[in-house]
Amino acid sequence: MSHELSSVRVDKWLWAARFFKTRSLATDAAEGGRVQVNGLRAKPAKEIRIGDRVEVSIGDILWELHIEGLSDKRGPAPEARKLYRESEASTARREQAMENRRLQVEPSQEIHGRPTKRDRRVMDRWKGS
Repeated sequence: MSHELSSVRVDKWLWAARFFKTRSLATDAAEGGRVQVNGLRAKPAKEIRIGDRVEVSIGDILWELHIEGLSDKRGPAPEARKLYRESEASTARREQAMENRRLQVEPSQEIHGRPTKRDRRVMDRWKGS
């Protein structure tokens, strides 16, 4: 990517590093307090530099990143991965969360089609009708 940059806006960098599909989603995340730079809450226009530590919360996953490259343009995924290094603790937490999600049973798997007459009576008893 571009190596002549000395700093980049955090929302542009998150978009270029492919953490968010659009720049407006990256901006919303920063405005919502889900992005921290060097331990402090970051606004979308916060300038980041190589060596900064960025924490990004996406859903229930917290990414802890060390910035190793700067770019304000979105490129291919292999190039985007070169912009950061994820901490080992963050990687372990993320893999554990993915494993827990994989092992959870989807509640709707046991429901097949419309409720039967018996099912409806049971639901009515729950509701108190």
